[in-house]
Amino acid sequence: MMIFAWQFQSPGPILFEVGNFAIRWYGLLIAIAVLIGVNFSQFLAKRRGIKPELLADYVIWGIIGAIPCARLYYVLFQWRSYADRPQDIIAIWQGGIAIHGAILGGVIAALIFCRLNRLSFWQLGDLIAPALILGQAIGRWGNFFNSEAFGAPTDLPWKLYIPLQNRPLNLVEYEYFHPTFLYESVWNLGVFALLLYLFFWGLRHGDRLKTGTIFLTYWIAYSAGRVWIEGLRTDSLMLGGIRVAQLVSLTGMALGILGLVWLYVLKRRLPDVRSPRELREAEAIPENSET
Repeated sequence: MMIFAWQFQSPGPILFEVGNFAIRWYGLLIAIAVLIGVNFSQFLAKRRGIKPELLADYVIWGIIGAIPCARLYYVLFQWRSYADRPQDIIAIWQGGIAIHGAILGGVIAALIFCRLNRLSFWQLGDLIAPALILGQAIGRWGNFFNSEAFGAPTDLPWKLYIPLQNRPLNLVEYEYFHPTFLYESVWNLGVFALLLYLFFWGLRHGDRLKTGTIFLTYWIAYSAGRVWIEGLRTDSLMLGGIRVAQLVSLTGMALGILGLVWLYVLKRRLPDVRSPRELREAEAIPENSET
């Protein structure tokens, strides 16, 4: 009896080279994720009656905040690996960024951007969250090409082959591992579908979907997946004996749930949420424009 089985195997991190110049899959996928995210968030902004140019302006701020913070977050928790080779700290094209660091940097950038442009952070967050999780689903495939961010050894039909030089020292005798990048990418696509459903449901039902709900749901849903997926990984960033991503995810879930309780049980608005009139006064979109 023949049992269907197959495996993933990365073709390598480099797409093509011209002399000493190399185009890497990792960087290309990040660029694609940003491009798709910008256009998609602008599409959502139009449906919400927000001037889409504001989203393009924010993306510049978001990139400036997210990428350095993503790298810094990773390096800080892997400092022993970089202490003797500080020149590699900026080698982001080799991989080694943390999505929680990127989100933190993006949130800081968003808070500053919203303050300067008289916008609500939560209203911006509701527009950014679906595009962000879609970008995360795309970006995770960079881990595949770099043969990183994989899980424990497995012999499941969808096993991932990891080259010898990329295996942890204590697992060099194993060839196949859980493709946790794939698990997270698929999970993120599911979260994307959920957020998109909430967004269009909110358009049809007016004030029944409170401002901030989509962003808070993003935090809860993404974090829930990250908690169990992180438990499978062999390369988690650690704080003592605690997996940092699980700690951050559990904290994010708790804060997200508290936020929803604030909105729907206590029936209060989140800080800095503005009415449509206040948004028009901030010149988000002219009052007589079509959406």
